[in-house]
Amino acid sequence: MFMKDLKELNYSSKLNLMETQIAIKYVKDTFQKELVKSLKLLRVTAPLFVLKETGLNDNLNGYEKPVTFNVNNINGNIEIIQSLAKWKRMALKKYNFPVDSGLYTDMNAIRKDENLDFIHSLYVDQWDWEKVIKKENRNFDYLKKTVNKIYKAVYSLEKKVCKKYGFNSILPKNIYFVSTSKLEQMYPTLSRKERENAICKEKKAVFIYQIGWNLKDGKPHDGRASDYDDWNLNGDILLYYDLYDMALEISSMGIRVDKQSLINQVKHKNEEHKLENDYCKDILSNNLPYTIGGGIGQSRLCMFMLKKAHIGEVQSSLWPESEIKKARKNNIELL
Repeated sequence: MFMKDLKELNYSSKLNLMETQIAIKYVKDTFQKELVKSLKLLRVTAPLFVLKETGLNDNLNGYEKPVTFNVNNINGNIEIIQSLAKWKRMALKKYNFPVDSGLYTDMNAIRKDENLDFIHSLYVDQWDWEKVIKKENRNFDYLKKTVNKIYKAVYSLEKKVCKKYGFNSILPKNIYFVSTSKLEQMYPTLSRKERENAICKEKKAVFIYQIGWNLKDGKPHDGRASDYDDWNLNGDILLYYDLYDMALEISSMGIRVDKQSLINQVKHKNEEHKLENDYCKDILSNNLPYTIGGGIGQSRLCMFMLKKAHIGEVQSSLWPESEIKKARKNNIELL
């Protein structure tokens, strides 16, 4: 669904289809360089699919089912990756990355259970990144420093894009940090999404942290898998999307679980069975490095930077006929 009738906003893209394609490459190339430089990352190749039995796939909020298939000569169920959160940590060990360095990769996925709208697509594309850290850096100060580095790259990108294409910049120099419990105190009568919209409208760029544990009302701010982020040391980067007067999430990230936080979180979600897969066994035996990592949505970032009204304007995907008609009616050209 569209949040508003775009006719009221008088929407018209400033870039035609060809200009948009050129601008997408500019946004991706520019941001990627900034990210690599600020976080000391090396590009690696990543899998499109993994065996279900390894436990390397991400079950996201727990209800999204990955696309599965079988092939000749391989025993087991093969799944299209939903995110690379766990694979990256194992890759850091395999490739013997030193402390304070890491990897990044282009992650492409299919989210077949997604409810399609102007910011949600069947096709997911993001930069997945992961860094090795010291055990003593598993704290909020280190998380905050890393978020600031990523946001600095986002802020710099917006300045460059606005100058190049004549857009108005809206991002503040610094990102605002707020915990989910503090957000609940600030807006006790609002829904989760309404809280995000309200704080983003005021601050324009926000990092909401500590996502996963229940709030005072007995439910978490948002769903999180129990076996990769430490729910005390994670969060989302949100930007104010002025076209729709709402918060737009561009990144989910965090310091990854250690042995104790993994046990606490799988018990909380009654998912102790996960402790039997190879990935969790490696964490329990301290066989994986301590890491921090996350994903940054490529199409979401392009959509925000290029002032687009629909994610289908910056990526090629499939849409129901109703969405195509709605886009056409509102002067939106889907790729």
